[in-house]
Amino acid sequence: MEEIVQSLVRVLMRGSEYQTFCKCPQCELDIIALSLNTLPTHYVTTEKGRKAVFERMNTLENLEWINKRIIHSIHVVGKYPHR
Repeated sequence: MEEIVQSLVRVLMRGSEYQTFCKCPQCELDIIALSLNTLPTHYVTTEKGRKAVFERMNTLENLEWINKRIIHSIHVVGKYPHR
């Protein structure tokens, strides 16, 4: 989940919809952390397990669901930046 969220946050923050939001490393990490705290955890101990979870979570439906949580986190961090 962490890999998916990190990559989606980086893509979203560089999009035109979020040009007015802070893109400093601290805000990006805060968005990632807040997003991960609202999503279910998927602990794995092997590469095979990581791939299985990634494939299961990397569907259109799940990515839309994850994006909604990330977008909410972007707005929360934008409103209450950790400075």
